[in-house]
Order: sequence, then C-alpha cells, then structure tokens
Amino acid sequence: MATIEDVAKLAGLSRTTVSRVINDQPYVTDDKKQRIIDAMKTLGYVPNSSARRLRRRCTETIAVLLPRVTNPFFGKLIESLEQEASRNGYQVIVCQTHDNKQKELDYLQLLKTKQVDGVIMASLINDWQDIEPYLASGPIVLCNEYRPANGVSMIHIDHKKAAYESTAHLIHEGCEQLAYVTGGHDTFIASERKAGFLEALAENDLQFDPKLEVNWALDVNDGQKVFQYLIENHSHVDGVFTGSDEVAAGIVYAASQSKLNIPGDLAVVGFDNQMLSLLMVPAITTIEQPVEDMAAKTIEVLVEKMNDKGTNQERRFVYPHQLIVRSSTNREQILSQSAPL
Repeated sequence: MATIEDVAKLAGLSRTTVSRVINDQPYVTDDKKQRIIDAMKTLGYVPNSSARRLRRRCTETIAVLLPRVTNPFFGKLIESLEQEASRNGYQVIVCQTHDNKQKELDYLQLLKTKQVDGVIMASLINDWQDIEPYLASGPIVLCNEYRPANGVSMIHIDHKKAAYESTAHLIHEGCEQLAYVTGGHDTFIASERKAGFLEALAENDLQFDPKLEVNWALDVNDGQKVFQYLIENHSHVDGVFTGSDEVAAGIVYAASQSKLNIPGDLAVVGFDNQMLSLLMVPAITTIEQPVEDMAAKTIEVLVEKMNDKGTNQERRFVYPHQLIVRSSTNREQILSQSAPL
C-alpha cells in the first residue's frame, strides 16, 4: 500500500509539500500540485480522510432535521441536499424528529458536541428562543421552514401567498364552503398558510366555519378519513385546501369510491407537486416548490457559514412557487365538456 512518502519520492518533492496539497493548504504552485496529483494517481494513493478531518478539526458532515423521510417532499429535498453537499465535499446525515420537540433538541446536540459542522432545519417545532443558543456551537440554516429569528439564514417560498393563491383558485372555480386541512403542528409555516387561506376568504366575503378545519391529517390514509368526516358531518363542503399532496390524494381516492364527483361536487388542492399528484385520477391541483434550487442555495449558504465561523449574519432567500392547475379543481373544463353542441 502506497504511503505519503512514496508519493513525495515519485513527485520529487518533500513530504511537507505533499501534505499541504492533501490538506488543501496554500503556498504550493500549480505545477507542484499537478505533480503530486499525478503521483497519487499512479500509486493509487488515497489520503486518510479521518485523519485529515481530525487535523482540520471538522467532521465534513451536515445534519438535516426533518419530520419524516416518508413524505415525498422531504425525500426529494434530502436527495437534492445530499447531492449538492457531496459536490462541496460534505456528507449528510438525516435526523427524523417526527415532530417531537425533545428529539429536535437532542439532534441539535450533534452540533454542540462537534459531531457535525452545521445543521439544516427543514422543519422547526420548538420556539426559536430554544434553538437560538445552539448558534454559538455552529451554523444553522433553515430550509423550507422560516420564522422571525435572529442570526439565522432562511431559504423558502412564501407559504402565505401560496395558500392564498390556492384558496383564491378554489373560489374562482365556484367553491363557497371551504374546508382547511392541515397536519396540526403549531409551526410558523402552518400559521402562514392558514393566514393566506383566511385572507382569500375574506377578500371574497366568505365566512370560515371552524368546524371545517381538520388538523390531524398527514398522509393518504388520513386523507381518506378526512373525506369520510366531511361527507358524514359537513356534506355541504364543496372545496378543500390541503397542505399535502398525500392528504389530497387520499381525499381524491375516497371520493372515487363514492358517488361524489371531483371536481364537480368537491374541488381539492394539494401542496408540493409530488409525483402522486400527477398520477391520481383526476390529477391534483397543487403548489410546486423549486426544491433543487432551494437545496443548492441552502448548501451554498451553510458552507459559507462553516468556512467563516465568526459570522451569524442573517440572509433570506424567498423563492417563487407555482400553482399548477389540474383536473381536481378545473370545473370550467367540465362545464365546457358537458355543454350542448
């Protein structure tokens, strides 16, 4: 097995110069760098990454906190973050909080104990005042999640605006009795989405019945339960805003097993533009987030912070979203198809 001394001998340079190149240190000419790289390739020499990380006092590891990887949105986000982190020489560990406040704080201990160099929070359950002290141990960046906070950068879409546009679209399609369906977690994003929903209703002189708020729906199975709850207790509902394509898909599937027509009797909007939303019949109207762009910016900002450990300057990047209208809400299309010739 080749050693660093073998590389130095083949390159005709000192061991110290080879070590500088391996550890990406300055004051080595491009010519010498190339000679060392060529020698390493010829000998098949692979630097000891663990020892290198120890010398640099870093782990080259980033922790990503999220509720659950089974949610396709977070699955796609993790994939995009991992690819971008790898391009920057970092590996990613995934920490599922399951929306548990204590688990979230336990994972942040990884930063405090120097087991990771930085943390990306794709969700945030605790109050910011409980998170902020961890900034003294290393950089934290919020991706998808956001709230009024000091010293932390945030990358996200405008969830209030997205919910407003989705609700306004339902109203434009003729819906007057709207249900609001959420996962029920008391986060800033949840409050922003509800504010957008209520703003659209108010602008159209529509009242919201609190009994039409469902705050426990997370997945397809829950979506089916939501449908049963609505038709058994609030059959007058003609539109549903959901914060998840999974929940919307459950509603659409349950409706297909009943006599209700979607969107004729019940229009449904999802969120996140998961593949599931396109595969359902009818396909689901939804909000698309630019996940890959958000992930790239998140890694860029976090790497900058990890390389400049003396700053916690706050930066905020709000990315554009898109309302994708499909058959689950397009009542005008149904009317045009049924119109007499």
